[in-house]
Amino acid sequence: MGTVSKKDKNIGIVETKYFTFAGPADDLLLESGEKLGPITLAYETCGNLDAAKSNAVLIFHALSGDAHVAGYHEGDTSPGWWDDMIGPGKAFDTDKYFVICSNVIGACKGSTGPSSENPQTGRPYDLDFPIVTVKDMVNAQARLMDHLGIDRLLCVAGGSMGGMQALQWAVTYPDRVRSAIPIATAARHSPQQIAFNEVGRQAIMADPNWNGGDYYSGTPPTRGLSVARMVGHITYMSDESMAVKFGRRLREGELKEKFAPDFEVEGYLQYRGDNFVKRFDANSYLYITKALDYFDLYNGKGLEHLLRGVKARFLVVAFKSDWLYPPYQSREIVKACKLSGVDATYCELNSSYGHDAFLLETEEQEYLVKHFLASVSGGNGNEH
Repeated sequence: MGTVSKKDKNIGIVETKYFTFAGPADDLLLESGEKLGPITLAYETCGNLDAAKSNAVLIFHALSGDAHVAGYHEGDTSPGWWDDMIGPGKAFDTDKYFVICSNVIGACKGSTGPSSENPQTGRPYDLDFPIVTVKDMVNAQARLMDHLGIDRLLCVAGGSMGGMQALQWAVTYPDRVRSAIPIATAARHSPQQIAFNEVGRQAIMADPNWNGGDYYSGTPPTRGLSVARMVGHITYMSDESMAVKFGRRLREGELKEKFAPDFEVEGYLQYRGDNFVKRFDANSYLYITKALDYFDLYNGKGLEHLLRGVKARFLVVAFKSDWLYPPYQSREIVKACKLSGVDATYCELNSSYGHDAFLLETEEQEYLVKHFLASVSGGNGNEH
């Protein structure tokens, strides 16, 4: 009998669900002091919630991700963005755990964001959409958990911006989180990380089609957004992974014309940029990158106060070749855990993939996550 491959252990077809809240008398108060409502969150679930509602795992997506974390939508040929980690027998074992993933507010994949209709005008919000923060995203997710009847989460987990949300959940809702797995992330952005995001934002705003954010009835700023994605994608890879994947190879083996994308790496970046504009909104890119830059768990306090009051156990994972979120930022989180009396395990993995490793290096992560969750849940995903 042949062995069952990871691809065969799939959860199958999943459907996106929608939760709308924050009606006229119940707007969500944002960190900026503004209010937002009504709000719709797109979300998907995998597995089954146990009778005690104690086996729920909340997964968070990164900058350009969405609620489609695993399985297939009807008619799709590609699964969700973390399918290798979620499903029967996988890291987040859907035979044991009830996995939830929602699209953040400010995004464009089903949740309320700048491209959504402003109920006050009947037109898209565009730049009338308020500034949102990672904490605002988390507060909206807490409303979703209330809707699902989940008082306490077994685990919150995610990479990159997803890791920030995991940290924010543990800090903002300490009584609702038993464990947290922040991967390839930081407690706050460094000046370099802010700088890369600003270059992307400026590329979008320099596109004449951006039109001050009011482009939904016309031509979107595809060139600007494409360049922003190209800049971002460079930071997701590493020098080694680029050398292995592309080297200095010319696409056609010889020079063609002036400033054409002769090198394979140039063609690849243009391909990634051109495909990105088909699935993402430029204004959402502006808002979400700004939310990343505003994120700061330090909040003017010292490292020893960073996680004071947190009750969750932590598994912090970093990758040696990640220069966008370098390992020292994960080690700072672990140090803050130790100084704050929080139980934390730290794993720094070898990988040549750079920041993208959290999406690609699933085998080692699977081993770590499986054992960590078993230790948190008592081995069966239930309270004990």
